Amino acid sequence: MQALRTRAACVARRTRPITLRTSRSYASESHDSHDHSHDHHAAPEVEEGLGTAFYVFAALVPASYIGYSISRPGPDGEPSSVTKWLRNFDYFNDWEIRNTLRTNIIEQAAHDKHLFLNSGKNPHVELKTPELFNSGSPWNVPAGHYVNLDHVTEHYRKQAADEEERKVKRLQAKSKEAEQQQQQSS
Repeated sequence: MQALRTRAACVARRTRPITLRTSRSYASESHDSHDHSHDHHAAPEVEEGLGTAFYVFAALVPASYIGYSISRPGPDGEPSSVTKWLRNFDYFNDWEIRNTLRTNIIEQAAHDKHLFLNSGKNPHVELKTPELFNSGSPWNVPAGHYVNLDHVTEHYRKQAADEEERKVKRLQAKSKEAEQQQQQSS
């Protein structure tokens, strides 16, 4: 009950005026308060038209009806006049060829994508620093946790030695050819 009484009192306070409000007078009105016959500050009266939006809307109503009526198929299922007009253009007539070409392009792209994604990578990696196989902390390693990789290191040492030997032989062959050309030219 108390809540209803407080609400009613609040509403009653809002409805009665707190103070008398005086009307505001502006300086431009006060200097000519005796003669109200001519308002030199009033805006001139102008006739307002309906605006562009009204005329656009008024034109769209019959235009949309006409567009709808010519786009509908004729009696007995014959094509509409818009359809007949569009068939005159070559772009709309060769849609089967265009769709076939696009399908072939997309299928080729998918084939190439699968080819690249599923082709195996070369698992062989040449190591420039085979000592990285044995990198790691030499302390606190439980027995059997490091595999003996000496045979891998030896394989890469042998491969590097063979490569160096091949380079030396090639340089010797080039130097012999250069000497022979000098002897023949002199």
